[in-house]
Formats: sequence, C-alpha cells, structure tokens
Amino acid sequence: MRFDPELAEIRFGCGLSPRLAPPQSPEAMLQRLTGADEMARAYPVQDFDAAFADSVTFQALARERRKLRGQPEYEAADARYRTFRQQKRTDRLQNFAQRLLRYADTSDGLRERLTLFWSDHFTAKGRRGAFRHLATPYAETAIRPHVAGRFEDLLIAVVTSPLMLHYLDQNSSVGPNSPVAQRRKRSAGLNENLAREVLELHTLGVDGPYSQTDVRQLAELFTGLSFNRKEGFNFRSGLAEPGSEKVLGRSYGAEKGRLEPVLQALRDLARHPATARHIARKLAVHFTSDQPDADLVEHVAERFRQSGGYLPDVYAALLEHPAAWAPELRNVKPPFDFVASACRALPVAADQLSSLKRRQLNRIFAAPLTLMGQKWEDPAGPDGWSEDDAAWITPQGLSARLRWAFAAPQRLVADLPDPRGFAGTTLGSFADGKVLFAASAAETRAEGVALVLSAPAFQRR
Repeated sequence: MRFDPELAEIRFGCGLSPRLAPPQSPEAMLQRLTGADEMARAYPVQDFDAAFADSVTFQALARERRKLRGQPEYEAADARYRTFRQQKRTDRLQNFAQRLLRYADTSDGLRERLTLFWSDHFTAKGRRGAFRHLATPYAETAIRPHVAGRFEDLLIAVVTSPLMLHYLDQNSSVGPNSPVAQRRKRSAGLNENLAREVLELHTLGVDGPYSQTDVRQLAELFTGLSFNRKEGFNFRSGLAEPGSEKVLGRSYGAEKGRLEPVLQALRDLARHPATARHIARKLAVHFTSDQPDADLVEHVAERFRQSGGYLPDVYAALLEHPAAWAPELRNVKPPFDFVASACRALPVAADQLSSLKRRQLNRIFAAPLTLMGQKWEDPAGPDGWSEDDAAWITPQGLSARLRWAFAAPQRLVADLPDPRGFAGTTLGSFADGKVLFAASAAETRAEGVALVLSAPAFQRR
C-alpha cells in the first residue's frame, strides 16, 4: 500500500485546505482520532442534558398557552411560547454552524467523518416540540465520545438515549405480563420498533441471522427502557416483562425486570459475527465505494471480531488495506460534506462563519441543503441517509449544487482565490486537465471557483 496524504484527506477526512496540512500516515490519523477532541472544545454545541432540559421548559410554555386560550393572559403566554420556540430554532442553526466549523477547520478529519457516519448509522430525530432540536445534542453526547471506543459502548449509549427511545416509540412499550399491564387489564401494547431496528439496522443487518421471534423476544426484553422529561433515561421495572427472553438462542432477563440483562444482550449483539460483517461493509461502502472490495470487507470484519469491536482497531484495518487506497475517486459527497468541504477549501474564515445570523445560515446553507436532497437533521427514516451515489446525483440535486457553487462562495469570502491556484490547493494531484483549463479560462474568479467546486473531482472522494 502506498500512502497518499492528499487522497487520505479527501477520502477519509474533510477535504484539502490551503491552511491545513493533510495527514502524513495512517498512524497519524489514528493517533489524532484517539487524542483530545480539539474541535469539540473550539466549537462547542449544547450537550444533550441541557438541551433536554429545555424541552421541559418548552412543554411547560405550551401547556400554559393551551390553558390560557380564550383568556386575557393568553397573549402574553403566546408571546413567551413563540419567543422560546424561535430561540430553539436559532440554537439549532447555531449548532449547525458549529458542526460546519468543525468540519472546515479540523486537522482530525477522520473524527468528523466518523461522527457523521455513526450519527447516520444510529439515526434518531425528534417528532414534535423541542425534541425536533435534539439531534445534534444527541450526536454530541451519545455518539461523538464513543467514535474511538468500543462498539458495544456506542450501541448502549444510543439505545439508552431519550431521543432514540422517543423516536422509536419505546416509551410506550409495555410488557404483556408486566405489573402495569396487569393493572390495566387490557392489551399491553408491546412495541417492536426499537428491537427491530437494533437487530436490522444497528447490529446484525437486514440479512442477519434473526427471526421474527427474536424481534419479539428482544422487544419484551427492552420493555422498561424509558425516560421522563425531568430525569432523562430511566428503567421502569413496572413496564418490564417478567421472566426470561431468548434472543438468538441465549436467555436474558429475570423474574423481575432489570436493566442489566438488557445491557448484556446489547453487548452480545455488538460482538456477534454478523454485526462485524454488517459494520465492516457499511464502513467500506461509506469510505470507498457503493460496491466495496470483498476482501477489504472481510479484512475489516475479521479485525472487528478479533478486537471485540474495538473501533480504533477496526479503522486501522480499513486504513491498512490496499483496496481502500484505490486512486479513483468514487463516492459522491453527500450535500453537507460538499458544502462543508467547500468552506474548508476556500477557506472561509471561522469568524465569518460564526458571525452569520440565523437568516443567513438558512439562506446560504440550510435551504440549499434541502434542495440538494439532505434536509438538515431530517432523514426520512431510521435507516438514515442513503450511501448510494445515485441518491445524490439527481437533476434537482445537481442543479442545486451548481447554483450553490456559483452563489455561496461570493457571500462567504470577500476576496475569492485565483481559480488556477484554487484548483491546485483544493484538488491537489486530482486536478485534471479539464479542471485546470476551466479554471484558467473562466472570465471571473467567482466563475472559476464555481467550476472547480462543480468538477467531478471535487464532488467525489
């Protein structure tokens, strides 16, 4: 394997930048990943507990507003509710800006890419009220601290997150023979959503070795996983199905519902050989190609199995395999990665990005991302955004990318770079003759920069 710093930054990092040197070895990439999280310190976002506490305030304001409807005090209550809701929308876009800054300003690009990867693998989003603004705090607290740890710890962190429990309706799941069901004397309302997604999406994969019986047994084992707005996650033994459940041939549970058997089942699922194959393939698809090299997938899966899911070892297996360094740029950047890597390439000053107001962030970034097909924090389902290149290469999506490339850089950078130099610093050795000709023939700097950002070499990695 011949290590290529430029390819390393384009394929495994956040893209080339004239201000930031690309990594010099796989070892350096892994060392940065397991070191201090400098971007989280430099560009903080609200942690989950604080954002979750805001949802309590939001609920209280909404309740007060409903209660006072038709009364003289309603107008003031309505104003308080609207002001708070507006502030949460502003917080959400400021969180977006901080994540953009991390991507644009980091020397630890693999960490930013992995945080996005795992946030998508464990997709969760709020369905109503202040929960709609929790996706970034969820990623910050449940995912980011674990990207260089063990997969089982990452899995447990997301499955016990109130946002995941809310998103997959786990809070309403009741064991058929639980104390609560016995008191109600009616249908228990077992919900299988979380159990199904844990098996199908998060661990074993859609073709994994599980049956509908395993789904139902795991759903019964999960009863009791819950949260409330004051305390966050909690385990409600009154909702838990008593007795043991058998999942993939192993028994879990006890006469009285407890949390520990649930955690043990998650640890076992995290270390299952099928999980190793599923995660290895997803990583290979994300970083190399829609149709990844079979030997690369098996190499990564074997390291996952050997290490018990210790993720730095898994990433090392990915980075050491020759197939990961095929020189052809294949995967299309999703819209966020496209605009964030463009900010990195220009480069947009951190102060400039930080100073953008809510309307500017919406006009320059959030609205165009929606047109490109990636509405911020709003994937269609729990399987997250597509890894399929064809999902991003659509007439509307391409049109939106081109319009952004021609309009946004002028709004973000007062003095645009010379397009000929920009092609070199942005694409390195991947700047082919067509790109260089287009950059040199452009009538204006804005046009030349747009042509470089629109080139296939920049759109892919």
